[in-house]
Amino acid sequence: MDNHIPSIVARFWSMLRPDQKEIRNIYLFSIFSGILSLGLPLGIQMIINFIELGQMSTSWFVLVILVVLSIGFSGLLNIFQLRITENLQQRIFTRSAFEFAERIPLIRLTELMKKYGTDLTHRFFDTLTIQKGLSKLLIDFTAAILQLVFCLVLLSFYHSFFIFLGVFLVFTLGLIVRLTARQGMLASLEESSYKYKIAHWLKEIAQARFSFNLSGNRKFHIYRTDDYVQGYLSARDQHFKVLVKQYAYLIIFKVLIALSFLIIGGILVINQQMNIGQFVASEILILLILSAVEKLILSIEVVYDVFTAIEKIGQVTDLPIELSNQNQERVDATKGLSIQFDQVSCHLESYELSPLTEIQLQIHPQEKIAIVSDSSLSSSMLFCSLVGLMDCSKGTISINRIPLENLNKQSLREKIGSVLYRDQLVFGSVSDNIRYGRDEISLSEIENEISNLNLTSFIHSMPEKYQGILNPESHMIPIDVERKLLVARAMIGQPNLLIFEDPTAGLTSIQKEVLLSYIFKDEQKTVMVATSDPAVFTYCSRIIEIHQGKIRFDGSYESFKLTQSC
Repeated sequence: MDNHIPSIVARFWSMLRPDQKEIRNIYLFSIFSGILSLGLPLGIQMIINFIELGQMSTSWFVLVILVVLSIGFSGLLNIFQLRITENLQQRIFTRSAFEFAERIPLIRLTELMKKYGTDLTHRFFDTLTIQKGLSKLLIDFTAAILQLVFCLVLLSFYHSFFIFLGVFLVFTLGLIVRLTARQGMLASLEESSYKYKIAHWLKEIAQARFSFNLSGNRKFHIYRTDDYVQGYLSARDQHFKVLVKQYAYLIIFKVLIALSFLIIGGILVINQQMNIGQFVASEILILLILSAVEKLILSIEVVYDVFTAIEKIGQVTDLPIELSNQNQERVDATKGLSIQFDQVSCHLESYELSPLTEIQLQIHPQEKIAIVSDSSLSSSMLFCSLVGLMDCSKGTISINRIPLENLNKQSLREKIGSVLYRDQLVFGSVSDNIRYGRDEISLSEIENEISNLNLTSFIHSMPEKYQGILNPESHMIPIDVERKLLVARAMIGQPNLLIFEDPTAGLTSIQKEVLLSYIFKDEQKTVMVATSDPAVFTYCSRIIEIHQGKIRFDGSYESFKLTQSC
């Protein structure tokens, strides 16, 4: 926890690194604006000197014009800064959106199993927090710091005592930040964590709304929400206490500035070490300093919000992802793939028993395999390791005699059609759900797949046919239609290996027959199906049973039936 702030600051500058030129321009404009703002007290000092002389000269008139122009030009620089920060906000939003879209599917499965995928997507909304706070952080906060520094520097020219006072005040301000920033940052992070817990829980309620509606105890979701809200409010109170403490310190700092400069300025005027014009100018500088401190006070919460948002987004971008090497071997196959599992073991930290233990298995091209397991986790791990979603803790998997580690994963997955347990339709048209970004697939190919799966009548019942929108969240898509659409997505690219998990679950015997006859129709493909459905076994030339992570049976369906009857 002690390293949070340095890492967050590093993340902040890393986020802005692609826009270094724009950031430099913002800071240059801030410096120029800060210098121009000094024209007001200096100009007023000189104007008062002219007034004391009782003269109306051309110099006086020119001086007034210059002061007004400096104010106007300073405002113009602020407009330029706003334009630059608007461009920065748009770029940050765009980069964040594409980075999330690219990284989330590539996050290693072992890391996702420790978290909740949809909770990670909620972190994207922190991009909006960064957008809103960036202009205040880059413009207002920076301007306040520069204004404070420039005013203190200019005051030091009036008398040497102001130099020591300025150094003391800067040291005091730094000490306040040093003593309270870490505590405030940690409180802000805890507050944000509870915010995401609440958002995640509300999404859970929405996804399981039928279960909550039909349950006898209707208070469970309220109790859980209450727990999270209490945690959030407690964290919020802690964060607010830190903010109040910082506000109090800065207000004391503000009072000390006003008191010190007023007393010292008055004494210097009385002792004739400063004239009236200089005194008025110094008082304007004091007002500018107080204004800068007030801006810093109002910016503290924004700083916490931006830094917390950066840390939350970083928790997603820090997750390890699959790395693709284009120089690796590509899968070249016109028929079914051959697969070799050589002493493969997979272990999960959350389970005492290994889902797969020393699996030794040879699958020949064009074979039709049924995987029977006492735990669906074993078959899921087998398939996930086969397609490269999960690394095995031991052993080697080879495709067409090439170790999986030496294969280009994208090339491999282009040769595999799969419907795994977690696969689902997405909000979009029928054609989008089948194409899944493969624009080379024509509508006629989609129509052919739909026809083979007896889905034509369902598609034609939709007003917009293949452009009709499917909404998986509505729960109104028949289960057989959903399964068939997923199968169509898997098979339309003419893959060489088909992998399915429980494709017939919840289907009637007639629906099973239609689906299975289509899955197994191409004898050239290698097919692997994880199932306990005897209807699938009749299509398979080989049954493999996994018990407690190990292969207990490997043979024909007839032999398997004999083992079950014993």
